[in-house]
Amino acid sequence: MCLVNPESITLVQSRARCVYTEQEVEKALDLMSEQITAELSDSNPIVMCIMNGGLVISGKLATRLAFPLQIDYLHATRYREQTSGSDLQWKTYPSQSLKGRVVLLVDDILDEGVTLDKIHHYCQQQGAEKVLSAVLLDKQHDRKVSDIAADFVGFKVEDFYLYGYGMDYKGYLRNAAGIYAVADEDL
Repeated sequence: MCLVNPESITLVQSRARCVYTEQEVEKALDLMSEQITAELSDSNPIVMCIMNGGLVISGKLATRLAFPLQIDYLHATRYREQTSGSDLQWKTYPSQSLKGRVVLLVDDILDEGVTLDKIHHYCQQQGAEKVLSAVLLDKQHDRKVSDIAADFVGFKVEDFYLYGYGMDYKGYLRNAAGIYAVADEDL
C-alpha cells in the first residue's frame, strides 16, 4: 500500500478523469433543489446531512431550498478513509427528535446502499413520519445489497471509484470542484 501524502494525492489527481465538471454538478443541484422544493416545501422537514460525504452536497442544497426547514447531521461510516467499505460505524446521532417529522437524508453517493438503508431504518425507528433521500450520484451496478433507491438524484453514474463534491480518496479530495474517476493504478 502506498503512503498517502500530499505528493501522492497530487499524482492521483493528475491521473484521474473528469466525469462531471463543476458547472454540470451545479446544474444538477439546481434541478434537485427544484424537485425537493416541489415535494417538501410545505412539510417543515429536517434536512439530515450524512457526514462526511454529504457535507458539501447538504450545504449546496440548503442554500437553494427557500422554505422553512431545519438542518441536522449524523455521522455513520463504512469506509473510514479506505477505498472499500466494511461494517457501519455510528459516530454521531442526530441532535433533534425525528418523531413525527419528514426527514430528508442527504449524501454524496448511493453505492451499495448499506449505509443509506441502515440510516433510513434508524430514522423510521426514531418515529419519522416520512424519510426521503437525496444523493448527488447513484452508482449503477449489480452489487446493491438492498432495494433502497434515492428519491432525488443528481446523476446516475458508471461504476468507478469517484472523488469530489464530498466524496473522498483516502480522506482527501472531498473539496474537488467536479466529479473525478480514480485511475485503476491508484486503487
